[in-house]
Amino acid sequence: MEYILGIFELSAINLVAVLGLSILTGFTGLFSFGHAGFMAIGAYVGGILTKNLHYPFWVAIIAAGLSAGLVSIVIGRLTLKLKGDYFCIATMGFGEAVRLIFSNMNYVNGARGLADIPQFKGASLAIPFVVAVIAIVVAWNLVNSRQGRNMVAVREEELAAQMAGINVLGSKMVAMIASAVLAGVAGALMANFIGFIAPKSFNMTKSTELTIIVIFGGLGSISGSVIGAFLLTALPELLRAFSDWRLVFYGLAVIVIMVGRPQGLLGGSELTPSGIRKMLADRKAKAAFARAKAGGRES
Repeated sequence: MEYILGIFELSAINLVAVLGLSILTGFTGLFSFGHAGFMAIGAYVGGILTKNLHYPFWVAIIAAGLSAGLVSIVIGRLTLKLKGDYFCIATMGFGEAVRLIFSNMNYVNGARGLADIPQFKGASLAIPFVVAVIAIVVAWNLVNSRQGRNMVAVREEELAAQMAGINVLGSKMVAMIASAVLAGVAGALMANFIGFIAPKSFNMTKSTELTIIVIFGGLGSISGSVIGAFLLTALPELLRAFSDWRLVFYGLAVIVIMVGRPQGLLGGSELTPSGIRKMLADRKAKAAFARAKAGGRES
């Protein structure tokens, strides 16, 4: 039972980071491969505050999110004017730079990592789930606000959005800060969940994992991010019986889903009454188009 609860806790923690990346990538169209860097900042800030300075979990989580958000303002000013692959490369460099900085900081034991971080116990076990629910509410309200609609407009056609009077750079900056804050919060949760953090835990593989989850669930879908986070966090654990082969099966499962449904599980739709009706209508329209096309060929 504790093992299953641990998987759910880890899924909730990953969900917080994935929601942040979904705002940046799924709704604004900016692919970042350096979000593990923001998680590392949050993890070390949270770990230092709870272990060395003996602050409560909630204070450490809030401070971790704010720290990552402040760093994102600087990074955003340097990178958000870059386009396409250049932005990806810049964020990748940021993530690796953060990892190397922590690897050489004696205060946090460098590459050996920070151990004996206070872990969630008793009533505090609910903290990851409470934070995940708050993150869902924040992300949902943001993407359904006027600012969220501006983000989607920037994703669809940046030049047209700018001609329509949208502050493109401002919309990107809001998305960047929101995603970094959530990543920092997730990092602090991770530190207090495991009780140990090391720079290698926040390498490019972690950033890629978050991006895969966002794409797997469906770009531009909060519901898809929730489902993707829980499925792809639990899947490697369910395959643990296969030992060294479990990551191979995990990769194959992701490839099969992405090939069979490249738009992701929900394809940008939400699991709301209106979203479900839209998915059913789209499916009927595609089926009708396929029948009409087949009938045209026969005639």
